[in-house]
Formats: sequence, structure tokens, C-alpha cells
Amino acid sequence: MRGQRYLRRQLRAARSALPKRENLKADLLAGLPGAISSVPDGMATSVLAGVSPVHGLYASIGGPIGGGLSQSTRLMVVTTTSAAALAAGSAVSDIAPGQREDALFLLTILTGIVMIAAGLLRLGRYTRFVPHSVMIGFLTGISVNILLGQLPDLLGYHAHGSTNLAKAIDTVSHLSVEVLPSAATGAAAIAITIVLARTRVRSVAALFALVLPTAAVIILAAGSVARVRDSGAIPSGVPIPHLPRLSALTFSVVTGAFSVAAIVLVQGAGVAQSAPNPSGHRSSPNQDFIGQGVGNIVSGVIQGQPVGGSVGRTAFNVATGAKSRWASIFSGGWMLIILLLFSEAVGLVAMPTLAGVLMVAAVGSLRVDSVATIWRTSRISQVGLITTFLATLLLPVAAAVGIGVAVGLLLQLNQEALDLRVVSLVPTDDEHFAEHPAPRKLPSHAVTVLDVYGSLYYAGARTLQSRLPDPAGSAAAAVVLRLRGRTMVGATFIVVIDDYLARLAANEGRLFLSGVDPDLADQLGRFDRFDSAGLEILTARPVLGGSTREAYERAARWVSGRTQAGR
Repeated sequence: MRGQRYLRRQLRAARSALPKRENLKADLLAGLPGAISSVPDGMATSVLAGVSPVHGLYASIGGPIGGGLSQSTRLMVVTTTSAAALAAGSAVSDIAPGQREDALFLLTILTGIVMIAAGLLRLGRYTRFVPHSVMIGFLTGISVNILLGQLPDLLGYHAHGSTNLAKAIDTVSHLSVEVLPSAATGAAAIAITIVLARTRVRSVAALFALVLPTAAVIILAAGSVARVRDSGAIPSGVPIPHLPRLSALTFSVVTGAFSVAAIVLVQGAGVAQSAPNPSGHRSSPNQDFIGQGVGNIVSGVIQGQPVGGSVGRTAFNVATGAKSRWASIFSGGWMLIILLLFSEAVGLVAMPTLAGVLMVAAVGSLRVDSVATIWRTSRISQVGLITTFLATLLLPVAAAVGIGVAVGLLLQLNQEALDLRVVSLVPTDDEHFAEHPAPRKLPSHAVTVLDVYGSLYYAGARTLQSRLPDPAGSAAAAVVLRLRGRTMVGATFIVVIDDYLARLAANEGRLFLSGVDPDLADQLGRFDRFDSAGLEILTARPVLGGSTREAYERAARWVSGRTQAGR
């Protein structure tokens, strides 16, 4: 019976995914300009990945179809992105040219598997923990990396260097008149892209930027200008499914797959926020993870490169009137038709034009306003921005992603430590409490009520330890620590409380915890030593301050009893 209900749910989901008659024309028409605009984008991102431009075109078939069929954000387009291409290219850069393409396909499939696993494990919620400053630093570094990395292709120079910065420096230091034909071709592509971007044909500006300068190169017989076909033959026909050789599996391929997956998943989460579903149904980040994973597996199997949710293509998809997921799926079909009809023309494209298109896109993706906002925010945000930017610029992308994650974690821990504040709650005549600065030394023969603002995990718990009033030298002192709103605590907090209980006991003091959530009370009840140390736990009441008032009264009676006994 349960199996039948599951089958019916799957059938209903399959029927809902079918194209609707009222949206069919709009989606079919929206997919065509999307496919046309993907021609220069797909070819250019293959240059970033260090492989033949045809693999970017194949990815522009597999990504939109595979992703479109399985994602929850219906208007998101899963296709090639500069960040994913650069990360993939960095991962396979040290592999021999003869094995690089197989390594790239294997990396793409592994990336898809990682994404699907992330979706099944419901890791979508963790994308929000990536600090904004770290992500902007990474994306800014990617943009600058693209600018520097395309300079040699723009000028037709074979550069040397371990990083794009080093290659750019090598290129500039070896300028000669021999680069003029390539430089003129690339400059023309840049000018055409910029000018046409302000006109009604802006959607195909990049296509004109490839075609017109390339036509001039052919007419003028400028043989010194490199062409796409120089990097490998452009096959015609339908891309044949191909499983890469497992001998191409290396440590850099595996780490590269995780790096690309991390980049794509975070970017995809941002794309989903910018393109809500027309029906109003909320997107599922976990289902989007799975959709992008399927897109990568399909892309890798048909010899394409990594794909992910594209900000630009998704915005263009919406602008051209897409109504459902089928606009993305149709764009993949249109790309297949384009490749079947014009594969020979693709091989004639001048390489400097691809470099020019990429450089314009890189400049356009620089988020100057976001950088300025981060810079005015705080020193911590500045550190996150600069560290991730420099790591992306100077290190392999996989290493930069790892450093970005580490920096994000350190920033979070540091923020938790800095944000924690301990205040003293002093009872008033109207049975309320007034906030005052917490004392440094614990007063004798008195009740001190403390409230804590901020996280009590990790560094926050250690900060609490340093800011609790010192019980050394006090006598018959009681402390009430208010924990309202906290459902769980970490091991560090347990250690801190254990230590403070011992210091209080050494000076004949006592600790009360008030406002404790029942789940937290159960957690604390697992430690028998707290009972033997005299810790009293009062669970939260429906009325705010109720348990704290009760804890204060109990503590006051205890202090009074201890004081009288001492006399």
C-alpha cells in the first residue's frame, strides 16, 4: 500500500513536469536566444578550463537539459560558469594534455555525484553560513583571475608562469609588434561587446563580437591570429556518450570536484533567490543541489565540462519570457541543433575574440558596490575579503576554496567571541530586573544574577569563561546564570560551567541556572557531577523572568542561611 502511494506521488510529479500547452510557445521561443547566447559563453569558458571549446558547447546541451528536468527552481538555467570553469581548469592544469580532457570529464561527473549527495544529505541549509565577505572576495578574485588569464590569448602570446598573475606579467614583459594582429582582433571584440550591450541586440552582442572580427581575420588572411580549431578538431554530429578512463583519476581531480561543487552550490543558492518560481512555490535548495548534480553528470557523460546555476543566463531566461523549466530544456535542444549545423564555423572563430568576450564579462561581474559595502562594515569583514581575494589570485582555486572555508569558520568563531556580552540583572521594587554592567569580582554574601547575549558555542563559551565574575576571595556568594532561549549547548560550555562550579565551591559559593529549556535541562542532567557540585537548574516558565525570579529568591535564602551560619 505504501509503495502504491509512493508510485502515485511520483507519477503526479512526472505529470506536473511535462510542458503545459499554454507555456509551450513562450518556452520554445525563450530557449532559442538562450542557446545562441550560450555559444560564445560555452566556448569562452572552455578556454578557462584549458580544453577545446567544443566541450563548453556540449556542456550547454547537457547542463540545461539535465538540470532543467530535476531542479526545483524552474527558471534557473544550469550551464557553464566562469567560476566553475576556472576551478576545473586549475584542478587539471598539471595533467598531461593527452589525458586532460578525460580528467575533466571525470571531474565533472564526480562534481555531479558530490552535488547529488549534498542534496540527499540535505546540506542546503549550510550555504547560508558562507560569510558574504568571503564569497565576494572569492568572486572578485575569480574575475581578476579571468582578466589576467585572458591577456596572453588576447595578444596571441604563449605565456609562462604558475599563476595567471605570473602569466600576465610574462606577457606584458614580452610585448612586440608581432602581437598587433591578435591585439587588434581582441580589441575589436571588446569594443563590439561594449557598444552592442547598450542596444536592442544586447542579447547577442557576444555573438557579434565573435563573428565580425573573425570575418575580418579570414578576409585579411591574418594567419598569425590563432583559431579555435588550432586547439583541436571540432567534431560534427550529436555528442556521443563517453565514460572517461578511471586512470585519469588523481588527487587533484577529486579535490577539484569538491571545490567546483562548493562553488556551484553556493552560487546556485544565490541564483535561486534571484529567480523565484512563477507559481509562488518555494524552491528547495536540496532539490536544486540534486538538479545541478544531474546536470553535471549528463554534461560529463557527453564530454562536457562542469556546469552550475548561472546568474547571467537565468536573468536572460526570465527576460526573454520563460514560463517554466522547459525554456532551459529547450535551450539545450536548440544548442544541439546549432552544433549540428554550424560545427565547422565554430572552428574558424578567432581565439582573441573569446578572450575579449571573457574580459568584458569579467569586468561586468566585478561587484564594486559589494566590495565598498564590506570595506565600510568592519575589520573582520575586510580580513575575510582580502584573504580570500589574495588566495584566489595567488593559489590554485581548490586551495583558495579551502582557505575561504577556513577563513569563514574563523570569522564566525571570532564574531561569536566578540559579540558575547555578560550583564548583571539587578531586581527592582516592581519585581522586574534592571541591566547593569557585570562585576569583575564576585561580591560576598550576595546574589549576582547574570544574563548572557551571544553564542555559547566554541569561542563564545570561552569568552563567557573570561567574563564571568571572579569568585576568588568571595564568601557565601551565589550566581544565577540566565540561559533563556538556548535549547542545546556544546562541550566547551560544559567544561566552562564545570570549571566555574569548582571555583565557586572552593570559595563556598553556589551556582543556579535559570530559564533552562527542557531539552537543555535533559542534556545537563546527563552529568552526575553537576548534582554533586550543588548546581541547581530551573526550567523556563511561560512568563518571562519567572524562573529567574524564583532562582534569585532561592539563592537569596541560601546566602542568608550561609551568612547566619557563618556568624
